[in-house]
Amino acid sequence: MNGPETAVLPAGIAWGILGAFSVLWVFLGWYLGRRARTVDDYMLAGRNVGLALATATAMATWVTTNTTMAAPQFALQLGIWGMVGYALGSVGLILFAPLAGRIRRLMPGGFTSGDFIRLRYGNTAWRVFLVISLIYGLGWLISLGMAGGVLIEALAGIDYRVGMSVILFICVLYTLLGGLRAVIGTDFVQTILILVGLVILAWLVIAQVGFGEIHVTVSEQRPELLNLLFPAAIMFLFNNLLFGVGEIFHSNVWWSRAFAFGRGVGKRAYLMAGLLWMPIPIVAGFIALATPALGINVPGADMVGPLVAGELLGLAGAIIVFIVVFSALASSVDSVLAATSDLVTRDIYKGHLRRQAGEREVYLAAKTIVVVLGTVTWALCMLRLGTLGAVLQFLGAFVASTIMPIVAGLYWRRTNPWGVIAAMVLGTVIGLYSYFAIGFYVAALVSAAISMALVLVTTWLWPRDFQWASLREEPLRG
Repeated sequence: MNGPETAVLPAGIAWGILGAFSVLWVFLGWYLGRRARTVDDYMLAGRNVGLALATATAMATWVTTNTTMAAPQFALQLGIWGMVGYALGSVGLILFAPLAGRIRRLMPGGFTSGDFIRLRYGNTAWRVFLVISLIYGLGWLISLGMAGGVLIEALAGIDYRVGMSVILFICVLYTLLGGLRAVIGTDFVQTILILVGLVILAWLVIAQVGFGEIHVTVSEQRPELLNLLFPAAIMFLFNNLLFGVGEIFHSNVWWSRAFAFGRGVGKRAYLMAGLLWMPIPIVAGFIALATPALGINVPGADMVGPLVAGELLGLAGAIIVFIVVFSALASSVDSVLAATSDLVTRDIYKGHLRRQAGEREVYLAAKTIVVVLGTVTWALCMLRLGTLGAVLQFLGAFVASTIMPIVAGLYWRRTNPWGVIAAMVLGTVIGLYSYFAIGFYVAALVSAAISMALVLVTTWLWPRDFQWASLREEPLRG
């Protein structure tokens, strides 16, 4: 692990940056969310978010610390296809664009992705889906919290547990204060910081090292990274594409925005966000290919991005990386916290425990659940369960099993609900088996294939009719 003697960013500067931006995020969270007094305002920002803010929040949420730190990790482990495969995560945003428009039309009063599954497929499918969604939401939060701790440790030598704890506390605090209004408003600022910082980093790397030197050194020392027929890397390419699609199609992070965006905004916002996001993992991953040329000792693959930038660009590079990754971290933690707390509040607290709860009770429960989720995430992050890439890809088996059930449910009237249940359960189980028996790079691929086959076969053999008007039912009103 990095310590103070190997840090590229003095601890005092790191704490100064962390403190300044923490004050900014908390102030913005309070200011933007000060008028959020109803459940609609707190959870869905009044359901009238415009195109600029909508595009920014979709893009900033998807530019996670995993993007800026796991993309270099996969580039170091799998080469060219590692970073290109990570960039295919943009396909999920692009494909969700038409779905977002349809979701808004079919469910004008919806709150969560769980509302759709319950109304479309029934209570059993709803509960299976909730298990998958909550495991994914918690897993994503854990990977984000780990990334924050790794970042501070890699750059400033500050203990992983201390840095992770501070970052999670700040994100929980401003999300608690402002709900989705605060999340979307801060995302806009964070998007600007991320884009400007990455452009500066890419330009500095190319100017100081150059493509030629990187290519020659990698060819001599790590030729497999340039091999376009690297089998594991090719499998990862398709696996990550399906993982990204599954993440976005099922997650309440993206459904809550579909409900929050104004009419006609969602389709354009997701399309633009996907196109703008696509180059970011390639830029971030490219930095890792400079590792052989620089002769850097990388103690953990998920530290490679910050270490290379700090080594290559010195103090200025370390500061830029710190700001970019901290902004990416905050833009994702707040989104996942808000969306997962909405799911727990609406689908578990309101849906299972307190069906008659009034709006005020639900509003207060949502805030309490943000704190509980943050605390659970912190406790699990303290265990440091593995590398960022390993934690992320483990979740692929869960989310990929939901792709076909979501798409079929939105566009086909005759999808069989029991086929959907089997698809989610068996897709997840067999995907997890593949993760351990074969490798992380096939879990989502196998899960999606099993799930798709079951939905197609059961719908063809035992079709069930459905009336779209049923989705307009007011969800879980007390």
